[in-house]
Parts: sequence; structure tokens; C-alpha cells
Amino acid sequence: MPITGLLITMNESEYLLVLCTCPPGKAAEHLAQSLVERKLAACVNITRPVLSIYRWKDSLEKDEEALLYIKTHTASWSALEQAILELHPYDLPEIIALPLARGNQHYLNWVGENLCAD
Repeated sequence: MPITGLLITMNESEYLLVLCTCPPGKAAEHLAQSLVERKLAACVNITRPVLSIYRWKDSLEKDEEALLYIKTHTASWSALEQAILELHPYDLPEIIALPLARGNQHYLNWVGENLCAD
């Protein structure tokens, strides 16, 4: 069921920008396409390469990754997070959601029209 009729106020947006890193190439494209096909994300931008430096299992790691910018709504958050965990090749994927404080009303309406609620 599409998310329609949402009233957006610039101070109380319920839209999210979700950041997720993953291997570049087919893995990133598959994850992005799956999220959009399932209507958990209205749009996913894939940037690459992103150099990530992090500690994993007591070792300093450095990898080139793709960074996904996932546009969604708080109503889709739980299903989106579960889908990422299901589809992602990493044991512990980065999944960080940032609330949108401002946005073009027409674009946000389009995002809502292209999502399904939980």
C-alpha cells in the first residue's frame, strides 16, 4: 500500500536518508535494485569508490567500497533494515539512518508515492 496523503512540515519530516556501504559493482547494484523493487526505497544512489578505514576483529582494515544513499520513510524503516540484513554480503553491514530536516516538497511527495508501508 503506497504511503500517500502525508503532510510534511519542514521541522517534522519523517523521511530518512539511509547510508549503507557495501562491495562495489554487482553487490551494490543488486542491493539497490532489490530495495527499490520491494518499494522499501524510492531511490538509491550508488557512489564509488569510497575508501573505508576501520577496525574489524582487532585488525585495521582499508577497503574500497560503494556508498549507497537510500531515500525512504520512517514507516518503511523496519522492513528496509531487515531487507538489507538479508541481502547484504557483510556480517555486520553499516546501516545508518539520518532524518531529513528539509527537502523539496514535490520530491518528498514523490518519495512517499514510491514506497510501501510496513
